[in-house]
Amino acid sequence: MPFIPTTEQNRKAMLQAIGVSDFEELLNDIPKAVRLKGELNLPSQLSELEVTNLIQQIANQNAHAGTHACFLGGGAYDHFIPAAVDHLISRSEFTTAYTPYQPEVAQGNLQAIYEYQSMIAELTGMDVANASMYDGGSALAEAALLANGQTGRPDILISKSVHPYYRRIVNTYGHRSGMTIREIGLKNGITDTDHLKEMLGDQTAGLLVQHPNFFGLLEPVDALNSLVHHAGALYIVSSDPISLGILKPPGAFGADVVTGEGQVLGNPLNFGGPYVGIFAVKRELVRRLPGRLVGVTQDTKGRRGFVLTLQTREQHIRRDKATSSICTNEQLCALASTVYLALMGKQGIPKVAELCIQKAHYLAEQIQKLDGFSLMFDPPFFKEFAVRCPMEPEKIIHSLLKEKIFAGIDLSRFDYGIHDGLLIAVTEKRTKDEMDRFSEAMKKVI
Repeated sequence: MPFIPTTEQNRKAMLQAIGVSDFEELLNDIPKAVRLKGELNLPSQLSELEVTNLIQQIANQNAHAGTHACFLGGGAYDHFIPAAVDHLISRSEFTTAYTPYQPEVAQGNLQAIYEYQSMIAELTGMDVANASMYDGGSALAEAALLANGQTGRPDILISKSVHPYYRRIVNTYGHRSGMTIREIGLKNGITDTDHLKEMLGDQTAGLLVQHPNFFGLLEPVDALNSLVHHAGALYIVSSDPISLGILKPPGAFGADVVTGEGQVLGNPLNFGGPYVGIFAVKRELVRRLPGRLVGVTQDTKGRRGFVLTLQTREQHIRRDKATSSICTNEQLCALASTVYLALMGKQGIPKVAELCIQKAHYLAEQIQKLDGFSLMFDPPFFKEFAVRCPMEPEKIIHSLLKEKIFAGIDLSRFDYGIHDGLLIAVTEKRTKDEMDRFSEAMKKVI
């Protein structure tokens, strides 16, 4: 009979093969103080009803946008979602949230992706959009990789007005890719064009900006376009897709790549995710497009069908030829965005954008009437604005929680050196009563 090693012999052989003496040696990088000792402290078994009640009790401890007036922003926004969105994406034709690995038998999914791409391309004013990315931050980082690969240049310039978390993601992606990430400073809350002129050169692959930016301000997009393209670099813009209902689309002011966070298009806040990343390019960059692209074709009988036409990722072609290592496309979230865009249409998105800008400016005017409060920056803003406070913003945030109001984001959390700033977002969902309660509550705090 052949020799069959025991489990213990297998274990020792594997440990020896990787060069360690025992399993504990694999855990050396984990501090002993945080390692589990003994058995897991699990409660006794519960019935289905008891589990349901327990989970409900835990969930009821959360404060969320369903219980509070939400003025939080910074990349995740409380927009209205028509009931039809959830109903349609729950249909049996869309039972998977994942990417179709045998795509041609998933014609419904492919058609939905194709419609998503078409709508995003039209919304952004670009030639081609892909079948979505993980989220807005990783989409912007993928755009930096695209610029580096397309130009062969190592330097990526990124405005400090870009979301701080997005900038950290870009730095993470660039850490081992041969790119050098350089930040462009700010002047009055927007990109400092004088600093940009100093930093641009023949080694610049691209400039990454956000419009509206992290503070909600509108960037000088036309001036930035001229400077960047004069240097032979790519112009990459991260946009709020709702803003494109009222602002000039990036394709119209010269952007080579447009990215963004699609959470605002029919996806709930979900305590931070999952979200969906937007990615669109000019036609000449289509071969550099990360992820996948769905196209429409005909079969041998002349019937319309949908196919994956471009999949420049490491799982489908040689690794050294892949433009990205993204493995999926957040299909369910992209589907929600597709349904939302179809429901809202060419009149709905501009109306949502108009309501956002009107309500944000109304609240900003009310807050400026309060003693000690003022707008932090002068440039025009969309649905988000930063106010200077006469006391620590954290105290205001905690005080307004008692009034069931999420007051905004304390800017001292980020790398701007701002210790008296509160970032406030206003969507079409906020009512006049909620905004008046907000300003009255702030008045009581001071």
